[in-house]
Amino acid sequence: MSSLKGREIVLGVTGSIAAYKAADLVRRFREAGAGVTCVLTEAAARFITPLTLAALSGRPVGRDLFDDKLWSMAHLGLAKTADAVVVAPCTAEHLSLLASGSAEDLLTALILATRAPVFLAPALHEPMWTHPATQKNVRACREYGYRFVGPVKGPLASGDTGLGRMEETDKIVAAVAEQLKKRSKA
Repeated sequence: MSSLKGREIVLGVTGSIAAYKAADLVRRFREAGAGVTCVLTEAAARFITPLTLAALSGRPVGRDLFDDKLWSMAHLGLAKTADAVVVAPCTAEHLSLLASGSAEDLLTALILATRAPVFLAPALHEPMWTHPATQKNVRACREYGYRFVGPVKGPLASGDTGLGRMEETDKIVAAVAEQLKKRSKA
């Protein structure tokens, strides 16, 4: 599959148990022909290591807004080079930060600075997903043009089953590929 050949994907990973799926997501994006640069929040690094994502992507992992190993102004460099920004998993915390226009970390700052399409793949427990505050944040993010991929109903890390499970990685990649294909035809 080469549906993303030559495309640059920034994969933002936030602090959810679903962060382990980011490794598979990097692999699938690369198999589709994309280059992948990962950005980990501080909380995400508690669930998956930067070393794992660097090994799979073949690139340094961004963690700091002022990381001179990436660029002198990492958020601007990543924002300019991205064909798409994908946040998977996207926690309730980061939905709130994105809805408010926060730029408190590398991930939120680059999303504010990019003109690339932004895809959010939420992963949270059903009561958190359905909470009115979260749904208000979802509406705000949609108004900004951010695209949601999931969540879906299924088994959750807590042992419960419900709406809030992160969408499967192959479906996230397919959604990104479809949108970028549409944009290139426009």
